[in-house]
Amino acid sequence: MNEVEAAQDGLIQAILNSDVYQEYRRQLDRVKQYPDLKAQIDEFRRRNFELQQQPDYAFDKLEQFEREYRTFWENPLVSDFLAAELAICRMMQALGERMLDALDFE
Repeated sequence: MNEVEAAQDGLIQAILNSDVYQEYRRQLDRVKQYPDLKAQIDEFRRRNFELQQQPDYAFDKLEQFEREYRTFWENPLVSDFLAAELAICRMMQALGERMLDALDFE
């Protein structure tokens, strides 16, 4: 195994052991106990992604979407899971950005 692969394995293990990832897994396990709720969360995530990918990112559509899901977010299982998911996504995004910055990759 070369040095980069060894470092990669160490990084993966560090992520798996991180509090951020552990919290994400706890919240995911909680949500998976309620398959209907998990399906609703997945639908919310899909629709949110599609909204953000539209070239004509319209704020009125976003406001309607937020109104539609406002009570959905009030469920602690939903809000806790989505917060944990956002935290792991931000951690991974920051990691990627830091690597690209350090490598002076254009």
